[in-house]
Amino acid sequence: MGPHPAVAAIRLAVRRVLHDILNDHGRISTDTPHERPPSPLVLVACSGGADSMALASALAFEAPKLGIRAGGITVDHGLQPGSDLRAAEVVLRLRELGLDPVESTAVSVGREGGPEAAARDARYAALDAAAGRHGATAILLGHTRDDQAETVLLGLARGSGIRSLSGMASVSGADGRYRRPFLELDRQTARRACMVQSLAVWDDPHNADPAYTRSRLRHEGLPALEKALGKGVVEALARTAQLSRDDADALDAWAGQAEASVRDAAGLLECAKLYALPPAVRRRILRRAAIEAGAPAGSLFARHIEEVDRLITGWRGQGVINLPGKVVAQRQGGRLVIRQG
Repeated sequence: MGPHPAVAAIRLAVRRVLHDILNDHGRISTDTPHERPPSPLVLVACSGGADSMALASALAFEAPKLGIRAGGITVDHGLQPGSDLRAAEVVLRLRELGLDPVESTAVSVGREGGPEAAARDARYAALDAAAGRHGATAILLGHTRDDQAETVLLGLARGSGIRSLSGMASVSGADGRYRRPFLELDRQTARRACMVQSLAVWDDPHNADPAYTRSRLRHEGLPALEKALGKGVVEALARTAQLSRDDADALDAWAGQAEASVRDAAGLLECAKLYALPPAVRRRILRRAAIEAGAPAGSLFARHIEEVDRLITGWRGQGVINLPGKVVAQRQGGRLVIRQG
């Protein structure tokens, strides 16, 4: 008799990602089967919650069968009393699963961008540092389809275009470091997998704290949507993320190819040629030009790009437009100039 369906599902999801990691790093090669690099190390980022504990258990089971070393890391954000003890407990659980190396790393959470964003920035910085210390090829993250649905709704509320609707990528970070095997699995599958394997899990009180936007969305927003529209909402939102990502990637590629054709011999953007492009492509070129001039990507919103766009589509002699990072945009003699002010 095989494993419980929930356990089989999480193991299959992890096995697929581990095969991808091996392929990406040349371990599986029909050309040079005898010239294999050293066994890669894959870490799991684990909070002790059901999603990441399920992920850790699946990694511990699948990695040895593929000749992959498997370790774990837990990040102590220091936001609750006793968080250091909780992190030490997670380390013990990961070691019990057979993971090695395993470590806990403490971070100091700032205030930039709000509490959730600050905690996330601190967490990823710590994970990047851990990957560097241990020479890890990849870090697995336990985000589920439910997390993806929440991310899409948050992007929709920001109103910042199709890229913000594309949610989390299955592969992201420098050299594809971060992998999210569970994006097509729901949260309940991960929780069930922990239950049938008798894995102790910790429910972070922040996940139920109405002070946090994502928590309100999880406990109030999504249930209300499901009540109004039916149970398929989460799945539909996750599917929207993938379709949006494909569309955004295609438009980014189109903008990349079109950019050279709208610059003159001096490298300046020609307004007439920009005007002839579809708005979605043109605005991507403008955004890229603003970032290259020094505007911070995180502070550059749709309204900024729309204002620059009006220099091309609604020209009435407007003056200089100020963008974040002390960047200015202005129209001069049929050319669009975006530079440091």
